[in-house]
Amino acid sequence: MLRLAIIGTNWITERFVQAALEVQEFELTAVYSRNQARANEFAAPFSNNAVCFTDLEQMARSDAFDAVYIASPNSLHYEQSVLMLENGKHVICEKPVASNIVQAEHMFKVAEENNVVLFEAFKTEYLPNFSLIHEHLPKLGKMHKVFINYCQYSSRYQRYLDGENPNTFNPAFSNGSIMDIGFYCVSSAVALFGEPKTVQASAHLLDSGVDAHGSVLLQYSDHDVVISHSKVSDSTIPSEIQGEAGSMIIEHISECDHIVLKLRGEEAVTYQVPQVENTMTYEAQVFADQIKQGKLCEKAKARALGVSRITTEVRKQVGVIFPADQV
Repeated sequence: MLRLAIIGTNWITERFVQAALEVQEFELTAVYSRNQARANEFAAPFSNNAVCFTDLEQMARSDAFDAVYIASPNSLHYEQSVLMLENGKHVICEKPVASNIVQAEHMFKVAEENNVVLFEAFKTEYLPNFSLIHEHLPKLGKMHKVFINYCQYSSRYQRYLDGENPNTFNPAFSNGSIMDIGFYCVSSAVALFGEPKTVQASAHLLDSGVDAHGSVLLQYSDHDVVISHSKVSDSTIPSEIQGEAGSMIIEHISECDHIVLKLRGEEAVTYQVPQVENTMTYEAQVFADQIKQGKLCEKAKARALGVSRITTEVRKQVGVIFPADQV
């Protein structure tokens, strides 16, 4: 059984711990929070003897865990991951793995130097129904156009409008639409098609300096991927892949629970396979498999670095600058 620690005591951390326990590969043995009482409170439902830390350096040096799930603000992913990797801990870090490509490349270098696994927690790629996209893609014939859409009005946007400065819209925390909602779109594109030849981006920035919403054009040798992302508006439009023989429709691509195939001259057909309710279960299993095999997944590494290269370029083109970019 792998001994798991967590950094960050929010709802997504709770969901991941539940997923990790469900795959029966992990036990929770350590929790970090800046507040001792909060750490104790988080650990209680999952473990009677988890060690609770309020000091990250002390935690990294401890022998209380083998692997750690990091779900802190984006701006902290790099330093916290490197600290854990340098101390011989396997790391699954919430998306995005880093603020920019320079940080991401260094993180994987540190992981390899210390013979530990670094894995970006992008769950969509490992969903059983996402695999159906790969399986049925050849039926579309020669591919030409892809539209990936994810627009969701942030629950924190009103706080921003009210004059507060929530993390979600604060460049100090390496946030904004392309690093959050848009990440799923870019990652899905890279998971399906690899890195593009060129990237063109536009966005509308808030006064805080991050993007509220935007568009990205990824150009491949024989097809284009158009990405629409927003944290200040909702959309009910699905994503779509168009080929010469028909199209594939994917609703809510981040959770991908089915696909619809509409071939020319034929009725639309829905394809769906069973998928567990807590969709983080699949990434937890992939992380465990890498640790047991003693090596990180090169495909996952390539996807993470490819996405980081794209989002770094997108931000450069639209003028979103993080403190991490100026180090």
